[in-house]
Amino acid sequence: MATPEPLSLFASDGVRIDAGHLPGPTGGTCFVIAHGFTCSWRQPALQEIAEILHRRGGVIGFDFRGHGRSGGRTTVGDREVLDLEAAVSAARRRGYERIAVVGFSMGGAVAVRHAALYGGVDAVVSVSAPARWYYRGTVPMRRVHWAIERRVGRLAVRLARGTRIAPDGWNPVPEAPHEIAGEISPTPLLVVHGDADPFFPLEHAHQLYDAARDPRELWVEPGFGHAEVAATPDLIERIGAWATSGS
Repeated sequence: MATPEPLSLFASDGVRIDAGHLPGPTGGTCFVIAHGFTCSWRQPALQEIAEILHRRGGVIGFDFRGHGRSGGRTTVGDREVLDLEAAVSAARRRGYERIAVVGFSMGGAVAVRHAALYGGVDAVVSVSAPARWYYRGTVPMRRVHWAIERRVGRLAVRLARGTRIAPDGWNPVPEAPHEIAGEISPTPLLVVHGDADPFFPLEHAHQLYDAARDPRELWVEPGFGHAEVAATPDLIERIGAWATSGS
């Protein structure tokens, strides 16, 4: 795999965002990859995804605030839209004419919110994302909420994963992805979800898809688990083909 160009970006509220860029043809497509909670663009699963997408264009991977080498603390889907906007702006500055955001889990929710609130992208892919907040219907999500809401949980995540979580919660509560998905149109939206997802059942994918407007697609993937760790090369290749089909 090619060595990414290191980038140091800044969100509009001043938080430094660690990123990397795999250059593609000027004027072509750039994929901006938005990772899930406690992940990092430097992890092998994200590096493999970047390598596959790089066959079709440039790639910018970055760490959300509170993750990896980025500054600040994660707000778990709220102010992360500022981080994604910094990465999208970096892609535009490098001369790409088409920006495709590919987000996983928390990053998928952020991708939806960013496209609805900011626009400025040409395709949005949301993989394994929640459609609404505070979902505790599965054991893994009850563990996630424990980690976010309890001091000992936040300490455990910091020690185990290096992820720093903001302690003061949401005030006000940000718009849920399904509440604003309809604002993405006319930008194409692809919702991808596995029928074996242990975190979010398929109802989240259907709620998100139903709330969106055309152009939109829903892929229900048999046997697919959750987010970037479970994504196969074939799935990522198909996502790349979909995202560049309008270029």
